[in-house]
Amino acid sequence: MGGVGDEEPALKRIKLSSIGLVALSNVSSSKEPVRGSSSGFMARPLSSPEGDKQVIGSRGLIKREEFVRIISKTLYSLGYRKSGEHLEEESGIPLHTSAVNLLMQQILDGNWDESVASLHKIGLEDESIVRSASFLILEQKFFELLDGEKVTEALKTLRTEITPLCTNSSRIHELTSCVVSPSPRRNTVRVGSRSKLLEELQKLFPPTIMIPEKRLEHLVEQALISQRESCPFHNSSDKEISLYSDHHCGKDQIPSRTSQILEAHDDEVWFVQFSHNGKYLASASHDRSAIIWEIDGNGGLSVKHRLSGHQRPVSSVSWSPNDQELLTCGVEEGIRRWDVSTGKCLQIYERTGAGLVSCAWFPTGKYILSGISDKSICMWELDGKEVESWKGQKTLKISDLEITGDGEEIISICKDNAVLLLNRETKDERFIEEYQTITSFSLSKDNRFLLVNLLNQEIHLWNIEGDPKIVGKYKGQKRTRFIVRSCFGGLKQGFIASGSEDSQVYIWHRSSEKLIEVLPGHSGAVNCVSWNPANPHMLASASDDRTIRIWGLNCMKVMYQNALTNGTHYCNGGNLDEAKLIFN
Repeated sequence: MGGVGDEEPALKRIKLSSIGLVALSNVSSSKEPVRGSSSGFMARPLSSPEGDKQVIGSRGLIKREEFVRIISKTLYSLGYRKSGEHLEEESGIPLHTSAVNLLMQQILDGNWDESVASLHKIGLEDESIVRSASFLILEQKFFELLDGEKVTEALKTLRTEITPLCTNSSRIHELTSCVVSPSPRRNTVRVGSRSKLLEELQKLFPPTIMIPEKRLEHLVEQALISQRESCPFHNSSDKEISLYSDHHCGKDQIPSRTSQILEAHDDEVWFVQFSHNGKYLASASHDRSAIIWEIDGNGGLSVKHRLSGHQRPVSSVSWSPNDQELLTCGVEEGIRRWDVSTGKCLQIYERTGAGLVSCAWFPTGKYILSGISDKSICMWELDGKEVESWKGQKTLKISDLEITGDGEEIISICKDNAVLLLNRETKDERFIEEYQTITSFSLSKDNRFLLVNLLNQEIHLWNIEGDPKIVGKYKGQKRTRFIVRSCFGGLKQGFIASGSEDSQVYIWHRSSEKLIEVLPGHSGAVNCVSWNPANPHMLASASDDRTIRIWGLNCMKVMYQNALTNGTHYCNGGNLDEAKLIFN
């Protein structure tokens, strides 16, 4: 807090203003009077007609007096004392009233009884605030008496002045302990300097009496955040936001160009998911294999490991919290755990007489969870030992499975039109109920939102904090027969992407629900999409056409070797003439 004025001695100040609340943090007293905005000069109003206006701005929303006071406060906070004084004088609008200036000076001078009396003269209407402020002032008095070895007077202040306020009994006990055990107990509970006391009072007082520190900065930040959130294409660093003009990004911030086509699978690709660190992509296919793709420094993907061993199609994958291991789930078969660095299968999880239909990692990485074809959910240790099971209608044959980052709630589709949120410890159940069949869902990174795909070609965004409620709906994609998945993505997960049965990828701006991009290129239904969590400009889509498309920005140049056998790049269905292919 504070700025240039932090280095200026208190005695060099012409007046005490917001800068004094910070800059005097190491000063216990000041003998020079605080000349308030009306005591050091005769404030005069502007002579122009503008000075008579009570409100300013094109919409008449800004009160002139508040605006000028906030600017004055900012000038003092930035260390521009003379400019602040000049603004107060020329505008005729003081930053503080003379009563507030007097109170501040009394506190800096250590005139405690007078400052307590002045609290009733600065316009405080709430008596509880007066008592709390009195408590803080007298507490400072108490500690300074102790520091001056005036124990008897300090004890008298505690008994006759602080205790009768009846505002903070636990704090009074702490103050009492300082008298009984002066050191080191005193150092753990004592307050700071007198200027620190002014800072605490500033937080306590209404803003009309003392404007909060950095108020103008806060208002400007709010405006910038509002512009950023309303920009449907914002997908880059906030460093690019400027005060000089209203913020607006173009579509070039959205990954909309095919930068690479991956053709290593021999059948439909059902699932893709980037690792948490964004360095790998895992894909699952009807060809009974999964592939780990590695991303190089230029953004190109190449096969790291082909994972074989499943006897049935692989329906989904799940990365371990540290990205060192990967789970693959066969369709009503078993789950396999793989080492990412070697491609070796470390463990197979199976249950006699039942198939496993979904998989997820416990947040600690010490357990895995699985949905079972008998509609139960099971938790396993890494060595394959079953440690817990939740029976009943907990999951469906074809189901997604998630667990919140704190490990408390397991999320699964429990009925055709309902999602179960099961508390792992208390066994309490919450439900998201839809009026249409649910085909899949995706959990946001902050565990606060769930993206639910419906059979009627809608995607619903649910806030699952407390009682679940719908906060967004996204439409446009096509879905009639197949499971099509969607995902959060982009900068701060500000976008929603989804596959579609019409062979295209759909992208919406999350907060406005506006459809901003439709990406053609695939020749079969797009089953799944995944947005790179470490790179907001990289998106992957998996299709029935047996390919995975990697989408990047239009302005990006392809500078890496392709992962295809024929070495051909495509952009939205056409040949990438400008792409530079590198061959050995």
